[in-house]
Amino acid sequence: MSATGHPPAGHPVHSTLVGDQGPVVAFFHGLFGRGRNWTSIARALRPDFRSLLVDMPDHGSSAWNTSFDYARAAEQVAEHLSSGVAADGPVHVVGHSMGGKIAMTMALAHPELVDRLVVVDVSPTGTGEVSEFEHLLGSLARVELSGLESLGDADRQLARDVPQPSLRGFLLQNLRRDPATHTFGWQPNLQMLRRDLAAITGDIPHEGRTFDGPVLWIGGSGSDYITDAQVPAMRQLFPQTVRMTIKDATHWVHSQQPEVFSAAVRHFLSGE
Repeated sequence: MSATGHPPAGHPVHSTLVGDQGPVVAFFHGLFGRGRNWTSIARALRPDFRSLLVDMPDHGSSAWNTSFDYARAAEQVAEHLSSGVAADGPVHVVGHSMGGKIAMTMALAHPELVDRLVVVDVSPTGTGEVSEFEHLLGSLARVELSGLESLGDADRQLARDVPQPSLRGFLLQNLRRDPATHTFGWQPNLQMLRRDLAAITGDIPHEGRTFDGPVLWIGGSGSDYITDAQVPAMRQLFPQTVRMTIKDATHWVHSQQPEVFSAAVRHFLSGE
């Protein structure tokens, strides 16, 4: 891995399968995330479901692109699923934030790959608000990787801009040491993601398509990522949408209320 963190070639989309029985649920993480963020939810769904923890393009061990585009990201993930766990039929898909937009885009373009869809704290339309993400991406870019000796050193640098220890821990999961050179690098494509942030926070492409399968739309009671104004667009694209709000949760619903979230997803995916 180079100092910039470019992942190795040969992994257009990387994923890990958890569990050995039951229907497959593919999990798509959000910005700054990686597939393993869903590990505790995947374990909670066993033994009824197998979980595919997917690193989204430009994140984790998946390859980088030169620009961000929801249609392309959805196609890359769709190809990964269709040649793997969805080769014999559709799978369930759960997507949070950016991963929720990729999941929605894929469901609209490739409904044959998706059985039931869970969209977590995001809508198909953008809010235009990028300041929080600009701050975090800028904070990561300011970490001086040259001469970095440990994650603790990076944590101390990042604390100047990000005072919350839990948020720093989440962000620093993306910092990896190259075993050959012993240098640190970021796994996400930070420079491109920062440049194309408007596309990430914008509307998803849909070209007049609809997804007619069952959709569970989960939001946090303390989050402003889903508003009543966005409901008509969601229901137009996904007519079978059921909206659910989880109390005492913000944008990170699945990590703040894991038991409630897991129970809701299990209930929905079971067709109950």
